[in-house]
Amino acid sequence: MAQRDELVGNAKRALSGDIHVDPDDFPDEMDTASSEVNLQFTGRLREREQGLLSKIDAALEKIDSGEYGKCMHCGEDIGIARLRARPVAELCIECKAEEEKLERRTG
Repeated sequence: MAQRDELVGNAKRALSGDIHVDPDDFPDEMDTASSEVNLQFTGRLREREQGLLSKIDAALEKIDSGEYGKCMHCGEDIGIARLRARPVAELCIECKAEEEKLERRTG
């Protein structure tokens, strides 16, 4: 819940800021390009935060339904150390390792 609250707070602060880029505000193309790169980076961060927020909400729903801590692939318990390190983990370490191996093979 604390992690979720932090993400929501960050999003509210970001939305309250002015993210409009007016080309007239910058004297040259380099300043404009730099500002656009910063905006793109900020947008990617927001997308990642939104994805994490969705995972947190899913984990909270699993807690409510009694399904939290079960691997979505094999159904075994996810280790407590893994859940402490990554509370939104959906796979046990063995299944996650296998998934990453497949991803590396298939590119």
